[in-house]
Amino acid sequence: MRVGIVGVGAMGSTHAAAWSQTDAHLVGIVDTMQEQASALAAQYGARSYASLEALLHEVDIVDVCTPTYLHHAMVLQAAAAGRHVICEKPLGRSLAQGQEMIQACQHAGVSLLVGQVVRFFPEYAAAQREVAAGRLGDVAVVRLKRNVFRPRKAQDNWFLDHEKSGGMVLDLMIHDFDYARWIAGEVVSVFARQLGDAAQFVGDHCLAILTHANGAISHVEGSWAYPPPTFRTRFEIAGSAGLLIHDSAATAPLGVLWRRQGGDNAGDVPVPASPLLESPYTTEIKAFYDHIAHGSPVPVTAVDALAALQIALAVSESAETGAVVHLDPLPEVVR
Repeated sequence: MRVGIVGVGAMGSTHAAAWSQTDAHLVGIVDTMQEQASALAAQYGARSYASLEALLHEVDIVDVCTPTYLHHAMVLQAAAAGRHVICEKPLGRSLAQGQEMIQACQHAGVSLLVGQVVRFFPEYAAAQREVAAGRLGDVAVVRLKRNVFRPRKAQDNWFLDHEKSGGMVLDLMIHDFDYARWIAGEVVSVFARQLGDAAQFVGDHCLAILTHANGAISHVEGSWAYPPPTFRTRFEIAGSAGLLIHDSAATAPLGVLWRRQGGDNAGDVPVPASPLLESPYTTEIKAFYDHIAHGSPVPVTAVDALAALQIALAVSESAETGAVVHLDPLPEVVR
């Protein structure tokens, strides 16, 4: 199958590397930054296209790696052209957008796959298998942490524009909201507190409590307040028969975080690294491609991504209002 990528930022480059490890043919790259698009295309033997419209005629799959606020229109455009769609998380900027995107792909008879990549990280996937097998008994408490530095793009840092990105909660914590739901089931209410830069309307640190339908509780911590190049994650899953713990920093006997005035070698956007021979992003893209090409099952659906978006939006609302937010069941039309 022929693939086109829209967006040449951190995720576009990561996805291009992943596609190179599949049987798919990466045909083209689209971005408003023509020089960067041409360079990435040349690296993988593809072409640079001026617009998504021009690319649609040449591909079977559109991989959307653009800023969050552009996802909705591009997914609808690709679906209308009958192209399968892979879309980076979050699915959209609002619940209504996400529902429309799912319905458009359903009506067009094309796949919509969303990059909730944490489900493809082996330590997270292995823990979920233990829970699903009943080895932890009944899950009671889940604790999840994801602590990184604030994205610092030199130009057009859309991450810091809450209307465009949804802030740290939608861009970062949504991974752990999705994982908490995968582990402990549907979320019925949330309560959250957030701290940040009021002058820039940026929330840098958030604590959220998710209450699941089965009575389990998830404590989720997300942060953009750490110095670069920090990217730390941790989870604890406590059940009636056991406890599972993972800490990305567990092998470091001493961790020192310096606040430096000079430069550093961290990228513009924090992307989790992996010591594995195969990147989890490659594992994800391979699974998505096999699903489109052969109907193979995948561990995350577009409805899962919509549910994670709903939780993230509720957490943002709770952090803003100081009130508990109750979640309504998703419409049956998207299930």
